[in-house]
Amino acid sequence: MIATALKARLGGWRNQLPLIWLLARQELVDRHKGSLIGAAWTLIAPLINILVFVLVFSKIMGARLEGFGAEIDQYTYSIYLIAGILAWTAFAKSLGTVTNLFGERAHLITKVKVSLKALPLSVLIAESVVYAISMAFFAIFLLIIGFPFSLWWLGVPLVFALQLAFTYSLGLLLAVLAVYLKDIKEAVAVLLPVWFWTTPIVYVSDILPEWVMGVMRFNPLYQLIDAYRELIMYQRLPGLSGLVGLALVSLVLLATALWLLKRTERDLRDCL
Repeated sequence: MIATALKARLGGWRNQLPLIWLLARQELVDRHKGSLIGAAWTLIAPLINILVFVLVFSKIMGARLEGFGAEIDQYTYSIYLIAGILAWTAFAKSLGTVTNLFGERAHLITKVKVSLKALPLSVLIAESVVYAISMAFFAIFLLIIGFPFSLWWLGVPLVFALQLAFTYSLGLLLAVLAVYLKDIKEAVAVLLPVWFWTTPIVYVSDILPEWVMGVMRFNPLYQLIDAYRELIMYQRLPGLSGLVGLALVSLVLLATALWLLKRTERDLRDCL
């Protein structure tokens, strides 16, 4: 009986995949809809962002972190910034979009039999494509300046997978609540910039008081961004306790979101 139920569930997800891929593609297309060069902006925008971070902070402002070798030091702050801000951008854009997804896709949800649990995956897939492109340009920049690569880079996709799991779980929960509580949309828009500045992305955590660092360890984005920097910059294993804790938090959020969606799905579709 369990095997039959599992097979039926997997079959249902498999039937949703073509629609999810189509929506993910449309998500990328809609971002630059009406522009002259269209989808090419998916490549151009990450490249421009990388160039701005490098030129402004390394060449113009001369910001740097010491200790990576004379040839590399002039670029270290740019590397530090890019490693954090690419991850943050993927998270913030995904969370903001998923939170408003059910309302914005109401015309689709009410006409097509689409799984509400699967719908946020289209946003995460689209943002993953942008993140992968950005990381490719980042890697090219590191190659150009002679920054050493190591096998620790293989851990980056694993950390990003954990980031996607956390984003999906939190986003799905907020998306369900946003159907009934319109303030959720506004609250997320206001709190994301606060979350950004309370996470060491543009500043180094060494400047923070010890008691603040104690609180910071409960910040999921701090754990993720610190893990990226440990793998990319310092080429060592990040702290596993924080990542394991984040995985557990993601599971709790996911269970809560799925429970709430199951209890309210019929009413939710009617409200849309």
